[in-house]
Amino acid sequence: MRRKGLGPHLVLDGYECNREKLADLDVIYAYLEELPDRIEMTKISPPFVTRYTAGKPEDWGISGFVIIAESHISIHTFPEKLYLSVDVFSCKPFDPEVAIRITKEWFEIGRVDYRVFERGRDFPHNIFASARLLDEERGRVLSLSR
Repeated sequence: MRRKGLGPHLVLDGYECNREKLADLDVIYAYLEELPDRIEMTKISPPFVTRYTAGKPEDWGISGFVIIAESHISIHTFPEKLYLSVDVFSCKPFDPEVAIRITKEWFEIGRVDYRVFERGRDFPHNIFASARLLDEERGRVLSLSR
């Protein structure tokens, strides 16, 4: 069976979150440190977390990411707005519901909105099979043009 797509990409927006957690560098770091293991991913770097001070005082927040062998996980928080955004992108299947549940509990999210996208629908998993398919497609196009 031929595998389709590069992998799932969870895009999560959290509203009515715990302000103190959104404003705490250590909480964000611990989340990025722990989440990969909990969704069966392979962390290949320590998390990077930084505080951001925006032009408007209410737009400050914390951003962080962790590189996983399968791709990355990122988070951006806006404590004054009780909001966060999280992306989990992986070339390995994972259960988005688990990542959503962990994130909701971690930040005490009151309301969550999310989407799961299948990235790279035509990603060539087997380069030799992809080359063969491309050659076949070129042959069809050439025969149609004659």
